[in-house]
Amino acid sequence: MTMNSYNIRVATAQDEPFLWDMLYESLYVPDGGESFSRDILNEPFMKKYVAGWGREGDLGYIATNGEGKPIGSITLRYFDEANKGFGYVSDEIPELGMALLPESRGQGIGTVLMTALFQGAKARGISRLSLSVAPENTAAVKLYRRFGFQEVGVFGTSITMVADIV
Repeated sequence: MTMNSYNIRVATAQDEPFLWDMLYESLYVPDGGESFSRDILNEPFMKKYVAGWGREGDLGYIATNGEGKPIGSITLRYFDEANKGFGYVSDEIPELGMALLPESRGQGIGTVLMTALFQGAKARGISRLSLSVAPENTAAVKLYRRFGFQEVGVFGTSITMVADIV
């Protein structure tokens, strides 16, 4: 898939270092707010999203620019009752995570990543996805709603959303 000088490819275990960067980028900070310390990535509630990427059930895509440099990612990972993610709904519904480098936002790349993930999930027989998003992150909420995500609950300061894969 090539559009506007970027490409989408499947994420592999070799992408784990970039996925750590994207996990950090996914932490929503309001305009003028203070950024999180990168140390937060060492916390168990964050590590579970990326540690050991490429395990059974993991699915993800990487957006790269014209030079092949990664600029964004989207991932699906399964969690269970004993190890819930922020957007956990059930053991059968994988949780979506997505982030783009700041300079790559607002260019439609998120839409292309979501489309690729929905196609890949459907091919695997996955029928529903969940996610967690800060309600103040209006651009992300708008994108998720376009893909059919609907609010199903609140976890801390974030809303949990679920979409059916059709």
